[in-house]
Order: sequence, then structure tokens, then C-alpha cells
Amino acid sequence: MTARTVFSALGDGNRVGAVARRLAEAIRVGLLEDGARLPNETDLAGQLGVAPATLRDSLALLREGGLVETRRGRGGGTFVRCPPEQSVVRLRAALDGWSPQALRDLGDHREAIAGAAARLAAERSLESDLRPLREQHARLLDAATLGERRRADARFHLEIAAASQSARLTEEEMRLWGEVADLAWLPFDDDDLARVVVEHREILCAIEEHRGELAARRAEAHVRTEMRRLLGMRLRNRGARVG
Repeated sequence: MTARTVFSALGDGNRVGAVARRLAEAIRVGLLEDGARLPNETDLAGQLGVAPATLRDSLALLREGGLVETRRGRGGGTFVRCPPEQSVVRLRAALDGWSPQALRDLGDHREAIAGAAARLAAERSLESDLRPLREQHARLLDAATLGERRRADARFHLEIAAASQSARLTEEEMRLWGEVADLAWLPFDDDDLARVVVEHREILCAIEEHRGELAARRAEAHVRTEMRRLLGMRLRNRGARVG
């Protein structure tokens, strides 16, 4: 489901920008991993439902942003380049670009999507859908860097959406993580990591037990805690500047 979401056909509109956004989101949240080779341009354009020229323009935008590189010759193609990890200073500056109201709205949106996805995942998932969830939970435990933790966190939530069997929820979860991913772990210490690991495990257990309402409540509470932390940090930053 997650792979189908990344490479599914796009709707109408500015297709160059839409293709670039779709692939950039997939790279930032770890659905397309560093060094991964994209399908050849003809195949990828066909999967996305765009003309080859549109895809080439989109890839050019991604190359300018340092998210892909194209190699010529035998064994060549277009390869994913994960962006370098941003410093805490730059992440705090990015957080300051969000108004408190915009963060609240984003939190409400994320909470609604996460809750709906968890409920449906508990009701619809098969054993094969649960394996990727367990893998991402374990991946978070083993993650050594901030970037690895962030990508494992995002992938966990995306795999929940995929387990819901809803392409729309999966696509929306990916879009929302594309907005928040760099801020979600700003800043995190070992206690924060331990909390997220426990909360992920609780959500996973509810899904494994097919308890839809419990899974939804736990997923909503998890996102609410995360967004309240970011909102509190944003308000403190503003208060410090005013002071």
C-alpha cells in the first residue's frame, strides 16, 4: 500500500510540482531510502500518470533540491539522496515559521487522520500487514541518529495507514508527515525516545488485538502529546523574543 501510494497516478493540476512534492515527501519520511534507484523514467511516468517530459522537469526540481542524483552510463539511473540532518538551530527557526494557530490546526488534522487509520487498521489488518509495523517499531529501538529515529517514527505511522487498507488515508498521512517530519523530533532526549517507543507499542498492541476504538484513542493521544510539545516550544520561543 505504501509503495502504491508513492507511485500512484496523480490528479489534475500543476503536475510538475505535484510529482516533485510526492517524491520529496516519500524521501523525507523514508519511504524512498537513501541510495534507492527510482524506476526508469518511462515506467515512472506511466505509474504516476504524467508525460515523460513532466517527470523529467519534476526530477530536475528534485536534483536542484539535492534529493536525487542522476548517473549516466551502465548501471546509471536516478537515485535517492536523503537530505542531511538539520541542526537544532535551523529546526527551531523552522518551528518559528509556524503560527500557534497553524500548529493547532495541523495537530487537529494529524490527530484525526492517525485515529481513523489506527481504528481501520485494527479492524481490517491481516497478519501480513502487521509485520511492517513490528519492523518499524524495532527499527526505532535500534535507531542511532536523529534522522533514523525520525524516519522510523514516520514509517510506523505510514504503515498503520497502509494497514487500514485506505489509499486516501495513506496518502494523507504521507503528506502530513512531509510537513511535520523535521520538527517531530525537535528536540528529543532519551526520555522522549522511551515515551515514543512505549506509545508505539501500545498502539501496535491494540491493532494486533483488533481493538479499533482503543487503537484510535491511543494514536490520537500520541499525536496530541507530540503536537502539544511543539506548540509549547513555539510559545516559549515567542515569549523569549518578546521578553
